[in-house]
Amino acid sequence: MKNNLQKVADVILASKSMIAFTGAGISVESGIPPFRGPEGLWSKYDPKCLDLDYFHSNPKDSWIAIKEIFYDFFGTAKPNKAHKVLAEWEQKSLLKAVVTQNIDNLHQQAGSKTIFEFHGNSQKLICKECNRVYLPEEVNLNDLPPCCKNDGVVLKPDFVFFGEGIPEKAYNNSLLFARNADLVIIVGTTGEVMPAAMIPTEAKRNGATIIEINTEESNYTNRITDFFLQGKASEILEQLDELLSPKI
Repeated sequence: MKNNLQKVADVILASKSMIAFTGAGISVESGIPPFRGPEGLWSKYDPKCLDLDYFHSNPKDSWIAIKEIFYDFFGTAKPNKAHKVLAEWEQKSLLKAVVTQNIDNLHQQAGSKTIFEFHGNSQKLICKECNRVYLPEEVNLNDLPPCCKNDGVVLKPDFVFFGEGIPEKAYNNSLLFARNADLVIIVGTTGEVMPAAMIPTEAKRNGATIIEINTEESNYTNRITDFFLQGKASEILEQLDELLSPKI
């Protein structure tokens, strides 16, 4: 691992247009469980709470689960070392952007600026009638479902539900940066969720080197990954940062 880390650090140092592609695994160390798997949220909650049609027809029932998952629980999470290292690399002009499947707002809290949120952000609530945006603390989440103060329409968390399309701006910018990247660091994602999973593949198709940091092998490992670093995201990114810091 030590020799591999040095090779990866050298590759990162030589890159000109590196991006990060992050998934649920980067936030697990912040206390946020993944959606899938034996310990995932869908083992405890019915996924239909995030189905768009169900939400519209049963807004109160959906919101009861949404509040528990994203505001009672997620709301206490803080960025971990992995989020912070990526933010620091951006500040040092080593990293150009973060493309994330996560909706937890932790990249922003860590200080990252150029972030393309493929699935939106749970820390914004939107009125689909007038497009007014609220922060969670601006509404009463003890009175469900929360409604817009302008027109009384039920507010929707501004992230992608089942049956809903990817935000066009995030989609287009993610593809643009992927196609122009010479290096992609995959952190904490299995590559199972489409269309987000195609971002590293698109970068590879355009000549990018792929570094993967995951606790287990993923759909990318034996297909497009050039360097596989197995372990916790925070530990590996911190080790890479220690190797890079004297040189950047």
